[in-house]
Amino acid sequence: MASTTANPDAVSEAELKEMKLRRPVYYYVLRTIGYRPMLWIVNLIALCVIVLGWQVPPLLAREFFNLLGQSAPAAESLWTLVIILVVSTLARQAAFWFLIRCNVPFMYIGQTVMQKNLLRRIFQLPGAKALPESPGEAVNRFKNDAFEVPVFALWINDTIGNVLAAIVALVVMFSINATVTIVAVIPTIFVLFIANLATGRIERYRKAFRESSGKVMGFISETFGAAQAVKVAGAEQHVVQHFRVLNETRRKAALRDRLFTELLQSIFWNMGNLGTGIILLLAAQLTRQDQFSVGDFALFVYYLETIGEFTGFVGMFAARYKQGGVSLKRMQRLMQGAPETDLIEYGPVYERGDLPDIPYTPRSPQHRLEALDVQGLTYLHPSSGRGIRDINLRVEKGSFTVITGRIGSGKTTLLRSLLGLLPRDSGEIRWNGQPVTEPDNFFIPPRAAYTGQVPRLFSHTLRENLLMGLPEDAVDIPAAVQRAVMEDDLAALEDGLETMVGPKGVRLSGGQIQRSAAARMFVRDSELYVFDDLSSALDVETERKLWERVFQQTDATCLVVSHRQAALRRADHIIVLKDGQVEAEGTLDELLLTSPEMQALWKGDLVGESPNEDAAPTADVAMD
Repeated sequence: MASTTANPDAVSEAELKEMKLRRPVYYYVLRTIGYRPMLWIVNLIALCVIVLGWQVPPLLAREFFNLLGQSAPAAESLWTLVIILVVSTLARQAAFWFLIRCNVPFMYIGQTVMQKNLLRRIFQLPGAKALPESPGEAVNRFKNDAFEVPVFALWINDTIGNVLAAIVALVVMFSINATVTIVAVIPTIFVLFIANLATGRIERYRKAFRESSGKVMGFISETFGAAQAVKVAGAEQHVVQHFRVLNETRRKAALRDRLFTELLQSIFWNMGNLGTGIILLLAAQLTRQDQFSVGDFALFVYYLETIGEFTGFVGMFAARYKQGGVSLKRMQRLMQGAPETDLIEYGPVYERGDLPDIPYTPRSPQHRLEALDVQGLTYLHPSSGRGIRDINLRVEKGSFTVITGRIGSGKTTLLRSLLGLLPRDSGEIRWNGQPVTEPDNFFIPPRAAYTGQVPRLFSHTLRENLLMGLPEDAVDIPAAVQRAVMEDDLAALEDGLETMVGPKGVRLSGGQIQRSAAARMFVRDSELYVFDDLSSALDVETERKLWERVFQQTDATCLVVSHRQAALRRADHIIVLKDGQVEAEGTLDELLLTSPEMQALWKGDLVGESPNEDAAPTADVAMD
């Protein structure tokens, strides 16, 4: 069983390896900082206060031990040292408070900005265009990769703090003894050399770990969505076995990534410890020669830890920079050709207070449909070359137009291309004589409402599935439910509109799912209703009632894909497709006399094999 759905738009492994960022990682980091600069600046200042506060105890320890070596009473000096220590401690505690208040919002706000831009890009693309990877892997980009850049921005502050601490320590140590201090710098140089050699392997191991994690998440997502199909096929053991294989691959990748990271970290910190040991030996010898006081020795011992942390942090900082590059490549892949700057484009993030109201546009005279004209509409699926060619059609106000044809004739492709869910190759669309240049943004409520061939319900209440964010007081749910012939089903549901429908509406029957999707469309009160084989799961009587109730609405205009006789009988105009082109068109009586294709369709000789007839052969994505 494959872990991900076949996808013609997916980037191959070889292409991913060759994928390069046109802008350096620090560009994205600086852009992230620029979104909330004060949070970052306050975080940096707080870190500097903490770092400088940490320099006070060793200096006080030096004075304390020097005082112990004096014969004169040192009570007054000791009290002075205690006061300085208390003040510096209070300052550090205040800085810690500011640090925490800044770094958590900064991380999550920066992550949210990138998540919004990723989601916006997905919505900008044609609705029927597949993601370049499985949904589970895409979620991994949102969850983990979008977090990497703002975290690295805070690592810059940590690095600045460590550099500042090291500079203070080195200056003080140089003022005491330059020879001993120089020894402390040697491990730092060595660590930088090792970090530079290791960056390529760090990037490779981190990429392998993230990819294997994405495949596991994607497989879990697909398995949950196909639980019934797995049980019907009796494939539980095969699914579990494949899951074990994916998890074992992830385990090995995680082990390599973690082991190499821990090995590097061990080298970084132990280089500092090695330098510490050498310095202690030199300091001890100098103390015996009276070139070091007891206070100097105590100061060096304290500062050795600062130098060790600095050397370790420099190496880990370089490794983290490479890991950030891996995350950015993966997110840019999900952006699917958008300018790289779009990933970090600024936009509002609502941190406090109520969220903004979802825009609602009621139907008005400016949305009125008089006629929809399509000329020369063409779209061919890149992976198969199949699709539609040179389609012409006209839909007038109050009409019922049916598109029919055998399986694979292009009916669904025609609707998707018309609505902008697929990017048309050529052709012109006019609404009341005016050209429609962006159909994906134009054919939305209240101009048009669409229900796809495979309606999608979400794991919420039936009410939430119908409203999808609309203000309930601005729409008429009972009227939409009645028009969709769902009033009896609603009364039978234990919780009515508050019934939780489950993932993809699993708690409802196929007919109830289709009628729920129809009610969701009707509640939007649009000028044009577009149905893609909506009545395929309905019995004859329910279908008859549905069409009757649709046309109880004044001036209802429908564009319908169907091969059902109830829809064909009601049609004002029928368009018969064959091999992606218009084979014949006219009224039902005319076509039954003149069109052999329509005659065969009416007898049911050419339909019935598959409900998903026009989707691209290699992609399963159906947007409704």
